[in-house]
Amino acid sequence: MTPAAQEAPSTRPYLVRALHEWCSDNGFSPYIAVQVDGSVQVPMEFVKNGEIVLNVSFDATTSLRLGNDFIEFKARFGGVARDIVVPIDHVIAIYARENGQGMAFPAPAVAGATAPVGSAAPRPSEASSGEASERGGLHVVPSDSKAEAPEHNPDEPPPPGAPPRSGRRPQLRRVK
Repeated sequence: MTPAAQEAPSTRPYLVRALHEWCSDNGFSPYIAVQVDGSVQVPMEFVKNGEIVLNVSFDATTSLRLGNDFIEFKARFGGVARDIVVPIDHVIAIYARENGQGMAFPAPAVAGATAPVGSAAPRPSEASSGEASERGGLHVVPSDSKAEAPEHNPDEPPPPGAPPRSGRRPQLRRVK
């Protein structure tokens, strides 16, 4: 690897901004999944299993700044305005709420054996030595994938152009 390639900045902030713009331009609500630890400033009462999902649409935020090092904005949680600061390397996915299309990123390296804030113990995949580096990360399954499954399968994404399903939100799936 050349010295210039080793010092190149991460592509993550550029991809996050591009997908945020794509969501906004197409009328979708961009959501980010964030791995929470001590460096993330979010309302801890909404953190589950060391992660939080945040709506980063222009309608849901004020003073949104998608920088190279941090995502910063103000948002209301339970009617209370909060300042949110997320290090860009803690963003583990960005996707459109309406159809689940987006991109996942590797989770930040876990320092030592400490558990993320908001979780009582390390996840099973992180508990054994060596598995954390092999587990991969979140992968978003595009809604236009042609999986061979029955049409009535509720876990199968709808075909492109189909009306959105009511009552269910798109979900990210962990693929190991």
